[in-house]
Amino acid sequence: MLRAWFAIPFWQRVLGAFVLGMLIGAVAPEVGVSLKPLGDLFIRAIKMLVAPLIFCAIVSAITDLNDGQKLGRLGAKTIGMFMLTAVIASAIGLTLATLIDMSPATTLTATEQTEKQIPSVSQVLLNFVPDNPFAALTEGNVLQIVVFAAVVGIAIQRLNTKAEPLRKTIKAGAEVMYEITRMVLQLTPIGVLGLMSWVIGEYGFSSLLPLAKFVGVIYLAAAIQIIFVYGSFVRFFGKLSPRDFFKSVFDAQVVAFTTCSSFGSLPAAHRAVTERLKVSKDYASFVLPLGATINMDGCGGIYPAVAAIFIANLYGIPLEAFDYVLIMMTATLASVGTAGVPGTALVMLTVTLNVVGLPLEGIAFIAAIDRIIDMVRTLTNVTGDMMVARVVAKSENLLVEDELVEEKA
Repeated sequence: MLRAWFAIPFWQRVLGAFVLGMLIGAVAPEVGVSLKPLGDLFIRAIKMLVAPLIFCAIVSAITDLNDGQKLGRLGAKTIGMFMLTAVIASAIGLTLATLIDMSPATTLTATEQTEKQIPSVSQVLLNFVPDNPFAALTEGNVLQIVVFAAVVGIAIQRLNTKAEPLRKTIKAGAEVMYEITRMVLQLTPIGVLGLMSWVIGEYGFSSLLPLAKFVGVIYLAAAIQIIFVYGSFVRFFGKLSPRDFFKSVFDAQVVAFTTCSSFGSLPAAHRAVTERLKVSKDYASFVLPLGATINMDGCGGIYPAVAAIFIANLYGIPLEAFDYVLIMMTATLASVGTAGVPGTALVMLTVTLNVVGLPLEGIAFIAAIDRIIDMVRTLTNVTGDMMVARVVAKSENLLVEDELVEEKA
């Protein structure tokens, strides 16, 4: 029986679990909600991987990229691509939100909204550096882990032969984490089944009706960003057909859609990028954690832009041309600063509303369906990370081979 199960292509197992989960949640909501522990187990298993995987992978990547000038060029290209796609994402969100009337057909009741503390710019910068790197690893503070791992990698590189034993140990640790990742990813269909059955069972399709246009604009903007923007970059700069690209990253997209976590999707994204898009492990280990930290086209680009205009319409507040510029600038910066964990897009929306003087109470109207929107936001973020990995790797000759090899697992 297990042999028959593993004979089915991985993406088909994931897709089947996705559809089955939706059916269970719709037909038997109580059963769907009761299956949530399966999804929780999957998310816990993924979270278990994140801190040691990111640390070992980034240190290993930096020490293997011996050319310091090349490392700097890779970093500049990667961050430049993240910023470019963020500008495009916020522009798409603003355009669609302006052209499509999103005013709700029915009166909405605000849900209770917890006030969120917005850190100052200086505090954000200070939060990059850990007080205690071991505490950062324990708490899973990914941004601080990335910074500490980069410092360790650079130090090992500068010490050269003196630090060779540590370099080999961490590189072996990275290989161990890759193997554990492959083992955990076999739980993906079970996790997807539990998460989707819970989402539909808990919220139901009816939860979307009062805000159908708002949700529709978010999903439409994400579809345009993924299919046309990312597809074009992959075709013209990654030298790969969009069809092959989306087929290769499909199972990672499903994980992103169901878990609502860019960091939680890292193992699946790493597998797709290295095994099917043929990006070198070293660069994949560098770009994907970085993308999960600063590349948030869905959470910080599209969502704040659309939501700000929706809330302005909701309260009947006219926006000036300069307000649109402010929204785009803030949304773009937010896309770089949003952490890749569920729910933080609401914090960045608060920043955007503050900048243009819109009432923060408007967040309460959309907070109830945030999980539904977060699914497509995260899907957009993770797809963008994988697109950038392929495009930059192609430009820097960091592909293992130019032809895709379809996964047999």
